[in-house]
Amino acid sequence: MPASRPSDPMAVRLAVVIKRLRDRLRETRPDRAKQLPISHLAILKRLRDGGPATASALATAEHVSQQAIAQHVAALVRAGLVQTREDPSDARKRVISVTRAGHRLFASAADSRHAWLTEIIDAELGAAHRPALERAITLLERLAAADDSTIAARGARRG
Repeated sequence: MPASRPSDPMAVRLAVVIKRLRDRLRETRPDRAKQLPISHLAILKRLRDGGPATASALATAEHVSQQAIAQHVAALVRAGLVQTREDPSDARKRVISVTRAGHRLFASAADSRHAWLTEIIDAELGAAHRPALERAITLLERLAAADDSTIAARGARRG
């Protein structure tokens, strides 16, 4: 874990903006999707994009514990949004996949979110700021993909 250091005002602003955007995006979801935590929608997205996966693979990809994934998956199974089946290569494991209902719910939530984002980008930023937004998104993607080993490696190069 990196040594504690004073908060960078930019990091604080970024955290606040991300939280506000998440809250706004949550407001755009269809009623049934509003009942789901964003972490459940993230799991649905990962399974839709990457296909069926084990709980271990999901936990690693989502940067959470296996216990947390087990709780999330159990809730999604109860909601009828994912299903589990025996892993054909290892009977001790279960493979998790999205159900038809899960696909429909995710698509509906994504459509609402994308429509809102398109409208707000056009209304608030317009065409003139689209290139800057594209650059910002690229940087945010890099931040989202980074992990603690990235921080450690950078610290080692500086030291």
